[in-house]
Amino acid sequence: MADHDAIIVGSGINSLACAALLARGGWKVWVLERSPTLGGAIQTAELTEPGYLHDVFSAWHPLWVGGAAHAELGEELAAHGLEYLNTDHPTATLYPDGEAAFLLRDADANAHELDRHAEGDGDAWRHALDGFFPNADLAFGVLGTELWSRDGLTLGTKAFRRLGRRGLVEFTGNVLATGRDWLTDTFASERAHGLLAPWVLHTGLGPDAATSGFMAQVIAVAIQEGGMPIPRGGGAKLVESLVALIREHGGVCETGRDVERVVVSGGEATGVRLADGETVSAGRAVIANVTPTQLFGRLLDGDVPPDVAERGKRFRYGRSEMQIHFALSEAPQWEGDERLGQTAVVHLTPGLDGVSRAVNEAERGLLPAEATVVVGQPLTMDSSRAPEGAGLLWIQLQELPWRVKGDAAGELETGTGEWNEALRERYADRIQARLAAHIPNLESSLRKRVVLSPAELQAANINLHQGDPYSGSLALDQNLLWRPFPASPGHATPVGRLWQIGASTHPGPGLGAGSGTLVAKQLLKEPLLARARKRLRR
Repeated sequence: MADHDAIIVGSGINSLACAALLARGGWKVWVLERSPTLGGAIQTAELTEPGYLHDVFSAWHPLWVGGAAHAELGEELAAHGLEYLNTDHPTATLYPDGEAAFLLRDADANAHELDRHAEGDGDAWRHALDGFFPNADLAFGVLGTELWSRDGLTLGTKAFRRLGRRGLVEFTGNVLATGRDWLTDTFASERAHGLLAPWVLHTGLGPDAATSGFMAQVIAVAIQEGGMPIPRGGGAKLVESLVALIREHGGVCETGRDVERVVVSGGEATGVRLADGETVSAGRAVIANVTPTQLFGRLLDGDVPPDVAERGKRFRYGRSEMQIHFALSEAPQWEGDERLGQTAVVHLTPGLDGVSRAVNEAERGLLPAEATVVVGQPLTMDSSRAPEGAGLLWIQLQELPWRVKGDAAGELETGTGEWNEALRERYADRIQARLAAHIPNLESSLRKRVVLSPAELQAANINLHQGDPYSGSLALDQNLLWRPFPASPGHATPVGRLWQIGASTHPGPGLGAGSGTLVAKQLLKEPLLARARKRLRR
């Protein structure tokens, strides 16, 4: 008898969603986390001062609330105390001249907002929605289906029957289009371009990358329809409710349990060996929420074909990230449009070309002269995260190099190119100065600032390799059908009963729990032989 039906390595959102679905399906599940806390990149902590609850890594949950796992588990999670809050002002872009553009929760309101910047862009928005919604099931299906499977074939057949040969080719071309091409072909105003272009960064892409136009459309529609939900009390509330649900159904979640090896026998995964020497068996599946570097290196060294092992070693990582967390004595007072103070996520950027330039500089190893600054304001929805009357800001910078070759602005000495305290703080000073130009009371109300460099992100979470928050480049050869890479696409691996999930796998990064849900549903399917026997009995 095996110790468990399934062992899950890592406790990120994909692991916990997968474990919850399997446990509800009657499986004996064991989740192993090497860190002291469960949740992976979902952590809430008093990072700056007591009473200030910061979402330390990820912070916004639109993909989770709109995803398949939440649709199935939501009611039970709510019974365990999970409550989501939302807003009518999900996002905006603020430009250097103080002008702002907003994406709201209503199609007519968005059309009016876009017309404010260029007459006719409102109709362009409505036309884009009219083109998207009839095939929204196909668009979201691409991101919610195991593409290398019978379900993927079914989705392709459905698209062919609906669209025809030429229509399917056109749909595929639209999926591969860049954000720049879609934005400039669709909208006249540079304000509209700058409103949507920053969102492709949140998918691990840049606006000139293949598929970024498709992702810009998907995210724009998702934000309009779903807003920018967050859990009351911090993102860790989602983790707590998922862990409670797993345990309610007999599952086990443990911290401080470092898996050093997947045990393979007869070409199949039969369990894991922990760093302390303990070996635990799994009767039906081992599910690894790790990067290919870890899976095909440390965990499977010698147990996969040499070409797969080599591709795992060569798996490419994307740009690095920095985070800045501010604790303020009072709410930030934005200059300009009063709606900025009510908006959950504000991007500071010169626009489409500014995003493109910063991405290009980072990919050439330079600190961007004018980075895209993501300003998260969770207190616009959840006042419980800070003392009464106080302010709290969550800053994300997604256009940084892992090895710094220089400064595009020519201002900062980068030394050896490694992220150290001095470089981290000097670069954060640059970002703070940009923020202060739009938030006059930022520095006078500042109680404490905590900066997390790419090096500190990697040290905090092994899956944030080189400070990449998306666990791998999403260039086309490592995306969609080819994620994590062509030699091992999808979630099944060359080792029987071993599955890979997480941001390194399809559908990629984000808190939607897509890969964990897909694998759980695959494992919960009744075996083909059992289904055939049932049909014969009818």
